[in-house]
Amino acid sequence: MYITCLDMEGVLVPEIWIAFSEATGIPELKRTTRDEPDYNKLMNFRLDILKEHHLGLKEIQDVIATIDPLPGAKEFLDELRTFSQVIILSDTFEQFAQPLMKKLGWPTLFCNTLEVAPDGTITGFRMRCPQSKLTTVKALQSIGYDTIASGDSYNDLGMIQASKAGFLFKSTAQIKADHPELPAYEEFSDLLAAIRKAMD
Repeated sequence: MYITCLDMEGVLVPEIWIAFSEATGIPELKRTTRDEPDYNKLMNFRLDILKEHHLGLKEIQDVIATIDPLPGAKEFLDELRTFSQVIILSDTFEQFAQPLMKKLGWPTLFCNTLEVAPDGTITGFRMRCPQSKLTTVKALQSIGYDTIASGDSYNDLGMIQASKAGFLFKSTAQIKADHPELPAYEEFSDLLAAIRKAMD
């Protein structure tokens, strides 16, 4: 029994923080898990910048409302779900992801949650569990599933390496160079074919 675990940002939808960086003109917010392996460090860095610029949840959600899935992402998911159970494992937050899940046809999403003050200030964040993607893949394996995983960033490597089959998708030159043992794809059709083959 197989279950496919996919990253969200950079794989199915554009990077939320990069879009927000471009909308606000704050270049520091372009930094993502492709650049910073330590997610807690990255999020605290982001929250400090939001505080400095007096930006809160509403401003981010307004930008998210303008984001569409990557071209072909919904069709890819629709096809994948005809032959595999699929869970999107993301380090994003419920308050960010819901509009994007609607545009993708409501796939199953495991993610985290933000702590938000009544005035909309983001005061902190709660991770679902430590190393959430790897932990989730191991938990699925413990109940009898073989996992197939794909993602683009440092925080995806654990689940990719721990799975029966794992693939980089739309990743960086640096990550691909550091992990030549991992098949890397740029097109949804190629990733779909690789997942299908891994399940044969």
